[in-house]
Amino acid sequence: MDGDSALVARLKAADGDAFDELFARFHPRLFNFLARLSRRRDVAEDLLEETWLRVVAHAPRLRPDTCLAPWLFTIARNLFASYCRSRQVDYEAAVGIHLWPVPAPSPSPFEAAAAGQLQKRIEVALATLPGTYREALLLVALEGMTPSEAAVVCGVSPDAMRQRLSRARALLADRLEGAASVRVARLGEVWP
Repeated sequence: MDGDSALVARLKAADGDAFDELFARFHPRLFNFLARLSRRRDVAEDLLEETWLRVVAHAPRLRPDTCLAPWLFTIARNLFASYCRSRQVDYEAAVGIHLWPVPAPSPSPFEAAAAGQLQKRIEVALATLPGTYREALLLVALEGMTPSEAAVVCGVSPDAMRQRLSRARALLADRLEGAASVRVARLGEVWP
């Protein structure tokens, strides 16, 4: 863009008005981008500040053909990625050496409700499975047994248990899918 090349030239020359123009043009857009990525206003504000610091530091090295929007959003995105990596490292370090307890993030009310609904659907679908398939899933999925251990409990060969598990998972998936389609059909009856 012709406007970008003129602004790039002014930024390379350390023109303060050029920076103000760039700031006015992109600040709200970058903030919205970072806020949507991070889902936290304070994090977005910090990353945005760091973005502008990087812009000032790297502006003298811009190529004359630099497109400013992709350049700015790349800086912001890379800072967000670095932030995420540092948070993961901090979390792993805290958990690994037990300096302080790290609370597990609590689910939102929507996530809790959705998980509750899914659990109910799974329980209903599981209850409709034949006993041999239901016990295979319960032993392996809920009790954490290996298929070989579950085979010993059920008195069958490990191959037979693996086959039961495969069929049980397929039946459970079909039942869960069937429950969803029934609900959609009922919604279609009610919804005009």
